[in-house]
Amino acid sequence: MNKTLIELFAGVGGFRLGFEKNGFETVWANQFEPSKKKQDAYECYIHNFGDSEVHSNEDINKVDEKKIPDHNVIVYGSPCQDYSVAHSNAKGIEGKKGVLFWEVVRLMKEKKPPFMLMENVDRLLKSPSKQRGRDFMVMCKSLNDLGYGLEWRVINAAEYGFPQKRKRIFLFGFHESTNYYKEFVAQDDKLNNGFFSKEFPIESISSKKSVVDIELEDDIVVISDTYQANLHNTGYVIEGRLHSVETIPPKINPVTLGDILEKDVDEKYYLNEDELEAWRYLKGAKSIPRVSKTGHSYTFTEGAIAFPDHLDRPARTMLTSEASKNRSSHVVRDPQTNRLRKITPVEAERINGFPDNWTEGLSDRMRYFCMGNALVVGLVEKMGKALSDIIDKEV
Repeated sequence: MNKTLIELFAGVGGFRLGFEKNGFETVWANQFEPSKKKQDAYECYIHNFGDSEVHSNEDINKVDEKKIPDHNVIVYGSPCQDYSVAHSNAKGIEGKKGVLFWEVVRLMKEKKPPFMLMENVDRLLKSPSKQRGRDFMVMCKSLNDLGYGLEWRVINAAEYGFPQKRKRIFLFGFHESTNYYKEFVAQDDKLNNGFFSKEFPIESISSKKSVVDIELEDDIVVISDTYQANLHNTGYVIEGRLHSVETIPPKINPVTLGDILEKDVDEKYYLNEDELEAWRYLKGAKSIPRVSKTGHSYTFTEGAIAFPDHLDRPARTMLTSEASKNRSSHVVRDPQTNRLRKITPVEAERINGFPDNWTEGLSDRMRYFCMGNALVVGLVEKMGKALSDIIDKEV
């Protein structure tokens, strides 16, 4: 089986970077930002990978699935949205929300790749708040109906040695036609012998949270209308049955924020004295009386954030707002000058494991934005290695 890959919602190419280090060939990729005239992420993508006919800057809704090259792996990191479905007398299920995921289903239904890997925010397991677990279950049921077994794991990059406390869910799919599917069905200990187990071992299974073990409803609309459960950070779906447990990672020393700092940083990243008070307020604890739209009085509270950030720990989760002056933006005390400054775009790239100056050519604001949207490349590289080994055993 060839190690061919397509990348959807590609951003600046984190999936591709990690997989191509393990011998995969990207035969098609799509990146399009519908709300922006300037396609910064796409420009960054082709700057690094080359301007090629296999790189699509087209709205995914308009992509003709029949024209996408055949491939054995599909990877994607679509936004977290509402995945509910609705009845239709004419078509059975329509009125779908979370449009981007349904586009993935459309492409997979046509191309039937043996394997898939999805990345998303970990809150997907609890979405929506009024019917927890529904969105993820709708996704699992949709993929299961296409013939895929599934494994998932919520992974905090810092817990596996990387310099950022970035927690994301990864969902691995494997078609029933694969050898891997048959071997997985036969496994007695699926948690310790699955896709994630070798590169992301678990220390133990928590005894504080009950195991979820259920049969999936046959009707996806019933799931959409009624399903809710407290799904855990680890689980799988196979032959119509879902099993979920809370796992505890091993103790691994991470790379720290101090380990990845640049030297001789440009003066423009330093904070001036006039800014310090505003930064202290943003980072500090607060207790503010407020009144809701309905007239209800309440107190808004939030705890303090370290100011400056600890250099002997991994970075906090980097957000798309990193360029702005806000509570979540990182501020460090520069070891060379002993002065406070923001992290640089190169440091933002290092926090996610991208090569230095990967986003060079974009404005600083967009460089931070793209990194806030990106995944940790080192995690994907480890997953690429695991999948490469699996494909080597396929026919």
